[in-house]
Amino acid sequence: MPAKPIQSPLSGDNLRVTGDALQQTVVDLIDLSLIAKQAHWNVIGPHFRSVHLGLDEVVTTAREFTDTAAERATAIGISPDGRATTVIKESAAEGISDGWQHDTVVIDSMVDNLWAVITRLREHIQATETADPVTQDLLIEIAGRLEQLHWMWQAQQA
Repeated sequence: MPAKPIQSPLSGDNLRVTGDALQQTVVDLIDLSLIAKQAHWNVIGPHFRSVHLGLDEVVTTAREFTDTAAERATAIGISPDGRATTVIKESAAEGISDGWQHDTVVIDSMVDNLWAVITRLREHIQATETADPVTQDLLIEIAGRLEQLHWMWQAQQA
């Protein structure tokens, strides 16, 4: 099998910058989906139901955008890496503790994890502005949705 089976429309630094942005986005979104699913299984407290359902929304969003970002990477000739070892080493997300988690702790954790992912995503938006506007557009879409979810989780802290 050839080392580069997919011809890229990008080259040099533009390919490197864009590939890195997409790879890190894939990793962050995989981790975010796992964090939300872990919390989903372990949340307890008086707001269990609404938090439980909100976590499903985060999982669904993260999984859909993971696939979108990974397929964009593939389209530009980058082989995405979503292996567990890669996610562990490279994720910007903060994670979540094991065991039962009170609903208020889960809410705080989701606010912090979403913020960590959004912060790095916004850096990638800046980096891809010139390198690849097509990828930048995709990252803007992802950031917009994650920022909406971040707002909704913050509103639960008020």
